[in-house]
Amino acid sequence: MEKKRFRIYFNAPITMGFVGICCAALLLQYMTAYASTFYVFSTYGTSLLDPLTYIRLIGHIFGHADINHLVSNMMYILLLGPMLEEKYHDRLIVVILVTALVTGIVHNIVAPDIQLLGASGVVFAFILLSSITGDEAGIPITLIIVAIMWIGGEIYDGLMFADSVSQLTHILGGLVGAVVGMMFKNN
Repeated sequence: MEKKRFRIYFNAPITMGFVGICCAALLLQYMTAYASTFYVFSTYGTSLLDPLTYIRLIGHIFGHADINHLVSNMMYILLLGPMLEEKYHDRLIVVILVTALVTGIVHNIVAPDIQLLGASGVVFAFILLSSITGDEAGIPITLIIVAIMWIGGEIYDGLMFADSVSQLTHILGGLVGAVVGMMFKNN
C-alpha cells in the first residue's frame, strides 16, 4: 500500500490574487507615506476629469488603513473566497468588480468628503453570496435570515454608533452579493 504524501497546493487563484494585491497596496502605503493609498487605493469625491478617479473606483477595495484593517478583511476573504471560487469560478471577479464600482460610486455621491478604503464591501458581498448555495429554484431561507440579521445589525450600528466603519458600504456590498448570486443561480 502506497503511503500518501503530504503536499501543499495552490488553490483559489482569484482569492489569492486579491489578497496579494491588498498586501502589496499596504506595503506601498508604508513605502510612500500613504501617497499611494491617497492617489490609487481609496476613493473620494474628485473631478470626473481626473483619470485617477476611475482607477480609485476599483482601487479602493485594495487599500487598507493599517495591518489590523487588512488582516480582519483578509481573514473573511480567505475563509469564503475559496468556497465561492470553487462554485462560481471566474465569475467571482464580476462580484468583486461590481461591488467595487457600486460602493465607490455611491460613496462618492453620498459622502464625497470622506475617504473610503478597504475590502469590507467585498467581504459582505461574499457573506451574502455564500448563503446562496444549492441548485434549488427560488430564494434560499438562509439568504433571507442572513440578510435580515446582518442588514438589521448594520442599520442599528449606523444609527447608534459614530465610528469610522462605513455601514453603507457593508450594506451595498451585501446587496451586490445577494443580487449577483441570484443572477448566477438563475443562469
